[in-house]
Amino acid sequence: MTDYREADFSRLRTVPIAQRPNKVDPSLLAHPPRPDGDPSFAAFWDSLPDILAARDLRYVAARLAHAAGRRAVVLMLGGHVVKVGLGPLLRELMHRGVVTHLALNGSAAIHDFELAAYGGTSEDVAAGLTDGTFGMAEETGREMNTAIAAGATAGRGMGEALMEYLQRRGKLAAPEVSVLVAAAERGIPVTVHATVGADIIHQHPAADGAALGATSHRDFKRLAASLPALDDGGVVLNLGSAVVMPEVFLKALTVARNLNGGKPTGFTACDCDMQRHYRPRVNVVERPTLAGGRGIQLTGHHEILIPLLCWAVIRQLDAR
Repeated sequence: MTDYREADFSRLRTVPIAQRPNKVDPSLLAHPPRPDGDPSFAAFWDSLPDILAARDLRYVAARLAHAAGRRAVVLMLGGHVVKVGLGPLLRELMHRGVVTHLALNGSAAIHDFELAAYGGTSEDVAAGLTDGTFGMAEETGREMNTAIAAGATAGRGMGEALMEYLQRRGKLAAPEVSVLVAAAERGIPVTVHATVGADIIHQHPAADGAALGATSHRDFKRLAASLPALDDGGVVLNLGSAVVMPEVFLKALTVARNLNGGKPTGFTACDCDMQRHYRPRVNVVERPTLAGGRGIQLTGHHEILIPLLCWAVIRQLDAR
């Protein structure tokens, strides 16, 4: 027969609640709209609880505002961030001098190029895959590959080549929403980090593997050269890239530290995505900040989370 033993609860020790440290008190809680009915974003922002993700969001916004004009802010983008309409907000941060380097994966560059040049992007993948027309828009493949090939010949990076092409193209359908165009206007370095075979322009007759490799590799070197300026107060934001940009950033960071005596350190690294992935957590948030700084993951739909962050930064810049 099994012998069961029970813990003697009568011997337990309790402590007065006054002696217990509390993580939450009324000063940290959310509050409803004020009696004066202030409808501003500032009132909404101030109403958020100072707890967990809301506290982290406030911290990242504050670090971005503090870094503006003082330290590097490297903005890394995945394609979904562009195609859900966030380019105009990111452009505002660029025009206000917050962003010092724009790094895109291939899909982010394609979505932005299409919006600028043709006024539309984002196709029905399932429908196009059925008949083999997915990714086969003739103008996108021809023009972007032409720009990249010309850039390779001229010793340009892919980002620089695409920016220059849009500047020379003449009529653009929607330049006012493009981060590539904004970077050209502000003189902000742009790098594009391609994964050969992963982007729709690679399946076109005009695709040149040598040009893709040469321009993207040059951009890898350029990203590595931008990272030392993160030291002691900079910010790197990974917005919506689950694999490519976290992998590229990790390698660029080790190059930068190899060439600069272990710097940069002491920066804020933030990943913003719809769900938490291994590579952004480890390669952006955790490993790079072990030598100093802070890593944060903010999780939520891009089209909700990133506007909150951008508006908060703009509010703090306006209050300077």
